[in-house]
Amino acid sequence: MTLRRIGVGGPVPYDVLVGRGLGGHLPDLVGPPPRQVAVVHPRALRATGEQVRDDLSRAGYAAHAVEVPDAEQAKTVAVAEFVWSVLGRCRFTRTDVVVGVGGGAVTDLAGFVAACWLRGVRVVLVPTTLLGMVDAAVGGKTAVNIPEGKNLVGAFHPPAGVLCDLDTLDTLPAAEFVSGLAEVVKAGFIADPGILDLIEADPQRATRPDPDLTPELVERAIRVKARVVEADLTETATAGVSREVLNYGHTLGHAIERVERYQWRHGSAVSVGMVFVAELARLAGRLDEATADRHRAVLEAVGLPTRYRADAWPALLEAMRVDKKARGDRLRFVVLDGLARPAVLEAPDLQLLAAAYAEVADDEERA
Repeated sequence: MTLRRIGVGGPVPYDVLVGRGLGGHLPDLVGPPPRQVAVVHPRALRATGEQVRDDLSRAGYAAHAVEVPDAEQAKTVAVAEFVWSVLGRCRFTRTDVVVGVGGGAVTDLAGFVAACWLRGVRVVLVPTTLLGMVDAAVGGKTAVNIPEGKNLVGAFHPPAGVLCDLDTLDTLPAAEFVSGLAEVVKAGFIADPGILDLIEADPQRATRPDPDLTPELVERAIRVKARVVEADLTETATAGVSREVLNYGHTLGHAIERVERYQWRHGSAVSVGMVFVAELARLAGRLDEATADRHRAVLEAVGLPTRYRADAWPALLEAMRVDKKARGDRLRFVVLDGLARPAVLEAPDLQLLAAAYAEVADDEERA
């Protein structure tokens, strides 16, 4: 397929490359040698991480493979400290580079490590999951989790470039691919309804790597995020397009992840979260019934969950109070006033919240 280059503007512009067989483009994003490169990768991708290290070594870099735990277990202060220790022992300077290879958890970690080391060094991200490609690796948000909540400790640190090699999706477990579709669907609801039309035309085709549909969905989702990030990198805009809209479905989604001790996939949790805020907006008189119902229909069509345990509501409500969007004791939710018309609902009545949760509540937990 043709290489697709998506520019992300703003104060620190960079390119996102989308295509197949893109390994040869990595040195262009890293920058010319000589310089040291730390290739941070999860245990499950040891062979891939070591291959990237070897390729960079042959290209003239002093490359080091740094293995971290899999999935959300990598996103801790302790793991970040371990990587910083490696950088220290290797005497990394401000001309050196961190490369994050893996899913969204590893790209978040690599970005956070790079943001803090010497107050900021160059980072290049190589997402290997659909979720990482369309969401985590693009936008410059970096973070780790703490027991009190997800992504509460982090920094804004845009990458020097992002390399999305679609070849990596061919071996991605089916459940992980479908999980990533939640963020693609989110982009459709908040900004690009054409994404929803493409998925609804053939939901089963959307649930697996497809030579034509997958690149189209990935590119469209990335372009949605690029436009929002260009307008509001650090989530401080008070008018117009705000980066906060990218958190659609994430307030309840992050709470579910915390209650589940991060054993639920991010996409599954966000899927439930999107149905919840759609019902919240409908009950608040802000969203039409057809668009609210469309959430459940399209998410279920690709095999994503739309319900969660009824008895979990008190714990979820408490977890949401620590959400990044909260202001004091006032909860804030990104909602829709219509298709592709995101807005914010601030301090909704607790009875309204409970009524919206009743629409997604289930007596049986769904993985």
